[in-house]
Amino acid sequence: MVNRARQSGYRLLGARFDYFLHLRPAEWPIVAAHSAVGYLLAVGLEGAARNERIGPAFLGMGLWVVCLNGGTLALNSAYDRDEGDIAYLRRPPPPPAHLAGFGLALMVAGWAGAFLLPFEYRAAYAVCLVLSLLYSVPPIRLKAVPGADWVINMVGFGTLTPYAGWAATGVPLSPGGRLALIAFCPLFAALYPLTQIYQFDEDARRGDRTLALTLGVRRSLLVALVSLVSAFGLFGLAGRAAEWGIGDLWRWLALGLAATGWCLVLVPWLRLHRKMSTAQHQRGMYRALLAWAMTDLAVVLAWGT
Repeated sequence: MVNRARQSGYRLLGARFDYFLHLRPAEWPIVAAHSAVGYLLAVGLEGAARNERIGPAFLGMGLWVVCLNGGTLALNSAYDRDEGDIAYLRRPPPPPAHLAGFGLALMVAGWAGAFLLPFEYRAAYAVCLVLSLLYSVPPIRLKAVPGADWVINMVGFGTLTPYAGWAATGVPLSPGGRLALIAFCPLFAALYPLTQIYQFDEDARRGDRTLALTLGVRRSLLVALVSLVSAFGLFGLAGRAAEWGIGDLWRWLALGLAATGWCLVLVPWLRLHRKMSTAQHQRGMYRALLAWAMTDLAVVLAWGT
């Protein structure tokens, strides 16, 4: 049954509301929050409280979240033609006839808007736009190539999304900030296979050999654990680059709590995965997203104050 929000959307926009749904707006707060990490690291929490460079930051996040990310997901849906639940969209409607063109047009419109921002932002946007096309569009469609889908997402969402939030401000990268942003690459390497485990049946039906489907559940979870260790190792190096001293013990504690949150998700999942249903694997994914949010918060508190 269509929920009330969807009913309202269809009353307002008619069948065109399907285009909006395939932008997967439920994901927008997550992408915006991750991009905002870069802004907060660039200006600091005190600078953010004074609204320093807030205009370019909001423009950059809007273009990145709605045009680039939303357009990418619409383009992806146009070629996937999912019938079951997908990330951030339950019971997806059939893709409209012009969804691929709509998604691409939105991405290009965002690229045009990026010329109002610093060159570093435009460069990051252009790289992600190209990666999105390579990821979703046949005949290349790297989404169906095991490992390639992983690399594209860990670079695009993991590191370039918060980098875009930083680059929009025009503030030069600091050594510690650079390493912290790079650390999000292996962190997303940990998250990405977790988002695919519950979609095994859909991916197999389409013939998409995703990383998680190729590895299987157990090895996907082990890869996530190894990637997690790599990520927090880089966060540790970033702390050293920022010259944290004895008085910064609380910063190390914040990172430790974030790492513990991830372990509370992954270790039981690995131990119980053989007995888990598709719905339980899907809930595991959402718990991993919560651990990701905890890490974003820990990074902002540790480097932004």
